Amino acid sequence: MQEEDKTLTAQEKRRAEIAAWKQIVSEFEQPHAGRAAWQVINSVGGYALLWVAIYFAMRHAWWMTIPFIVLAAGMLIRIFIIFHDCGHGSFLKSRRANEIIGFICGVLTFTAFRHWRWEHSVHHASSGDLDRRGVGDIWTLTVQEYLEASRWKRFAYRMARNPLILFGVAPLVLFLIRERFPSAGAKPRDRRSILWTNLALLGMVATMSWIFGLVPYLLIQISMTGLSGAAGIWLFYVQHQFEDTYWERGDEWDYTRAALQGSSFYKLPRVLQWFSGNIGFHHIHHLSPKIPNYNLERCHDSHPIFRDVKPLTLLSSLKSVNFRLWDESNRRLVGYSHLNRVRREGREAA
Repeated sequence: MQEEDKTLTAQEKRRAEIAAWKQIVSEFEQPHAGRAAWQVINSVGGYALLWVAIYFAMRHAWWMTIPFIVLAAGMLIRIFIIFHDCGHGSFLKSRRANEIIGFICGVLTFTAFRHWRWEHSVHHASSGDLDRRGVGDIWTLTVQEYLEASRWKRFAYRMARNPLILFGVAPLVLFLIRERFPSAGAKPRDRRSILWTNLALLGMVATMSWIFGLVPYLLIQISMTGLSGAAGIWLFYVQHQFEDTYWERGDEWDYTRAALQGSSFYKLPRVLQWFSGNIGFHHIHHLSPKIPNYNLERCHDSHPIFRDVKPLTLLSSLKSVNFRLWDESNRRLVGYSHLNRVRREGREAA
């Protein structure tokens, strides 16, 4: 009877906690047309101006285009965040406006809006759930799964988690190739999203190639996509792949804990926070995807429940590269070196 009372008390506490944060975040879930419009102007408009700068820089010397390409890559990250917010229906009040802006930003970032929105919704519904991995997340195995895997699967896993592959090759493969094809479980509407995006991309590539020349345009665009894609995947990686992140089996999985413990507060320098569209406040975003990016910091600063989340800094985030596997027994991400200790303990136990 006492155990039932304790359980009931714990459940009541959880309900009270959920009710508390829902009340706090509701204030920041309201889109602001002025902030949204200004963000489109300074992001998409800034991106267009940088292409103009690249065009004139090319007339003098190729090396003069490099700083503009780097800045344009930063703008692409910011445009992707607008695209991302439109996918959640949080950027503007109008669903139609979100879809139109989302489609345009999707073409600029080589990503089909509706198809990506569907996959990303799965990520939000299952982030931190060990029993629902595999859609819209970084491939993560537990220590035990890795030890029981075949040699080929271990090799594939090590390759997929290798920084040169993950942040060098994967961005180009993902945005230039993978995003051109629908996933197996995609609905007809999501598949059509891929088709319309590909057609729009064909028109954009043809137009830009006519202006810049095919080879120069492709070199510039691939450079931008590679840089922005690498930075984007890094942001996504550190937002969930840090030492004391949150993973639980389905029955024990909790939405609030997955948001506040399994999504990082990536505290970036102001200029990087601007280019990344405030997505470093990822714990807030996972708590309520309906909060537009331009309100995330305001929400974070509004209550101690959010400010008490331990920040991940630019320097401390570099450690995340070494985390490869989830150790269920110790509830933390570990590196491959941890396997030696597990094997040694297994031999001693035998």
